[in-house]
Amino acid sequence: MDDHTKPFILTSISFQVIACFFTIFCILFGFFWFNKEKKTKKKKCCDCSKKISEEEEGYKGYLNGGGEMPVRVTEGGGGGGSVSMMEQLVPEITTHALSYLDYPSLCRLSMTNSSMRKAANDDSAWKMLYHKDFTAEQDSVMPVNGWKAYYAATRAIMNINAEFFNIIRDRSVPGMGAFWLNADYVKCIHTSGEVFSGYDAVMESWQLTFNWGQGVAFQIRDVKTRVFTDIAWVTMKTYVDDPNSGPFNVTNVYEFHKGQWYLVHHHCSVILIGAEADQQNVFG
Repeated sequence: MDDHTKPFILTSISFQVIACFFTIFCILFGFFWFNKEKKTKKKKCCDCSKKISEEEEGYKGYLNGGGEMPVRVTEGGGGGGSVSMMEQLVPEITTHALSYLDYPSLCRLSMTNSSMRKAANDDSAWKMLYHKDFTAEQDSVMPVNGWKAYYAATRAIMNINAEFFNIIRDRSVPGMGAFWLNADYVKCIHTSGEVFSGYDAVMESWQLTFNWGQGVAFQIRDVKTRVFTDIAWVTMKTYVDDPNSGPFNVTNVYEFHKGQWYLVHHHCSVILIGAEADQQNVFG
């Protein structure tokens, strides 16, 4: 090896050593950076899980009767933030879309975020839901507390009225006694056409009704109701499982006392079998 080639060889070796050290430095830097990013993402996910858990606990507390309903607000949902396609729709289209939801779904939607809560509480949406689930007869009604409250009150009366017929199926005199208002002005007209006035007389009539013969199967249809602050009435048709009989026309009137609805008037038409009236007290 001559003196002219020695500097070139030394320079080549120095360059390789520097390149090797630089490569090792890049590998170590990338490794530490990757671990740092991994820890940051893990911390963010933990924060998100904690936030979701807190929201779930809030909803559980609200559904169990405690506290106020939480409202979930998404990041960037304020001024200038991104919004969902549902929030970009005009109110009329949103209301029409919500009309396809049932009662539980509309309640769940109101718990998603503030925008959906506002849309789900829209009076027009609850009016359409009322007409779909109950009746379109009351289109001109203007409920004092809005259609959402009116829907809830109507559903409550419907459930109470259904309980009345469950008591009849069970032939329970104690159940009927707790269902009626204990007052001297209550009245009950059975299928016999006889009028019973006063709480004691009404209870005696149900005792006789339940003791007469065997119970019969029946179905309730065409249920309509009208609810006010402290009074409500329900009309319906009752069909006995007899192909030769026509329907009963039934009217129940309820009054609200001390936080509870009570039956104060029951009127059942005489059932017709063929062309003659059956005076037997079939079920009330």
